[in-house]
Formats: sequence, structure tokens, C-alpha cells
Amino acid sequence: MEPKPSFQFRVIVGIAVYHLFSLLLFIEDEDDLKKIAAYKAVEYVESGMVLGLRTGSTAKHAVDRNGELLHQGKLKDIVGIPTSKKMHEQAFSLGIPLSDLDSHPVVDLAIDGADEVDPYLNLLVNYIGGSGLAMPVEVIQFCWKFTASRLQNLFQESGCVAKLRTLGEKAEPYITDNGNYIIDLYFKQSIGDLKAASDSIL
Repeated sequence: MEPKPSFQFRVIVGIAVYHLFSLLLFIEDEDDLKKIAAYKAVEYVESGMVLGLRTGSTAKHAVDRNGELLHQGKLKDIVGIPTSKKMHEQAFSLGIPLSDLDSHPVVDLAIDGADEVDPYLNLLVNYIGGSGLAMPVEVIQFCWKFTASRLQNLFQESGCVAKLRTLGEKAEPYITDNGNYIIDLYFKQSIGDLKAASDSIL
């Protein structure tokens, strides 16, 4: 058996994939397209892998497929790291062995859906909720104002404005599946290297 890669390898299924399959297969139903994309991504899953189980409509199909292959004996000894209570419940119901990052700090593969894809295959998630042309950053509720200020200062040269995402007439904070807030970052100028920007946030 070949050794597992020591680096974290992540695959995100983007909207561009849905449009591609739509053109090639003439399938109009969006959920069918998500299922096709998710099943294709699951082809990268190998026995013995530690999998990041993301939350969302595309990721749900991927987890269903992993559970199916596990019961068929085509996958063995996989371990799932769920990212939300909802995903924990789904994976548990499918019999997928679960753990956490304390026990498995290195994730071999995670499959997720993307809400935006640029020509260079940089991807955005958490676009839902009417964020406009912004870069979303999920943050814990505790001290969110401090975090928003730090993010805005981090990209000050790009004219960054950090805003808490809200919903409804009462402007209640948008809450993610994990119970967190989202700070939308609006830029007046390019932030340049997106990977460097992501690393600086982390």
C-alpha cells in the first residue's frame, strides 16, 4: 500500500463544473448537476484517507456517495471530519467513521461546493446571503468586531471595507451552519495574490 500524502489535499467543486456539465449533457436540473460533480470528485477518495466532510448541497451528495462505496466494500478505513452538526448527523447515519482534528490533524481530501470561480480557478464559498462582490470570511461570534477591524486593517492598502453580513429588515447577523458570523470584505483595488491574501488571514 502506498503511503498517504503528508500534505493536505483539498478538492472544491465549483459552479463552473455545473455549467460545464450543463453544456455537455443538457441537464437542466441544478441538483442533478451538483450530484454529478460530487460523484466525480469522490473518485479522488481512496481507502485509508482522512476526509473533510463539508456542509452544503453539493457536499451532501459526496458524503452520500462515500457512504454508499463504504457499504459496498469499495472504500475501507476512511475517517470523516465533519464541519457541522448537520454533516455529523448525516455521516453518522451512513455509518461513516467520524473523528476530529485533534485526533487527525492532517486531512487528505475535502470536497465542497464553490459559489464563485475566477479564470485562475480561485474559488469563493459562503457567497449566499446577498454579499455582492465581496470576499466572505467566516468568523466566530465572540469579538467579531475586533476581527472585522483586523481584517480591514490587513487589506488597508486595497481600500478594504469590512461589513458584517446581515439579513432581513432588522439586520440580524447571518449565521452559518456552524453558528458563526460572516464578514464580507469589499475592495476598491485588487488585493493581488489571492493565495498570499488567504495565508495572511490565517
